[in-house]
Amino acid sequence: MLNWPPSVRVFVSVLPTDMRRSFDSLAALVREVIGQDPLSGHAFVFFNRLRDRAKILVWDRTGYWLFYTRLEAGVFRLPNAASKTLELTPAELSLILEGIDLTGASRQKRYSLAAGRCG
Repeated sequence: MLNWPPSVRVFVSVLPTDMRRSFDSLAALVREVIGQDPLSGHAFVFFNRLRDRAKILVWDRTGYWLFYTRLEAGVFRLPNAASKTLELTPAELSLILEGIDLTGASRQKRYSLAAGRCG
């Protein structure tokens, strides 16, 4: 189970990715497809065509980390995306990697600093 601070942003490539790709070619995909800096410290997630395998690329100031997982049965279910990339929270990514389908899930109202300020 991965656990990141809330400051880490999670970017997902919705397009299928060749799982033979390694650090440098995935970093190139981050720049070309996702449009982000792979050295930012954020997490970049890639799925294969069948969506039963996932790779996560993260930079930690000393080098890249590459996490690779596969499901023995079933597929990873992503929320519907209108574009080729998707941004998730670390909590949403954890649920997806656990095999939970988020399409029917709803988030309860949370406190917002801007909404909580008085006149």
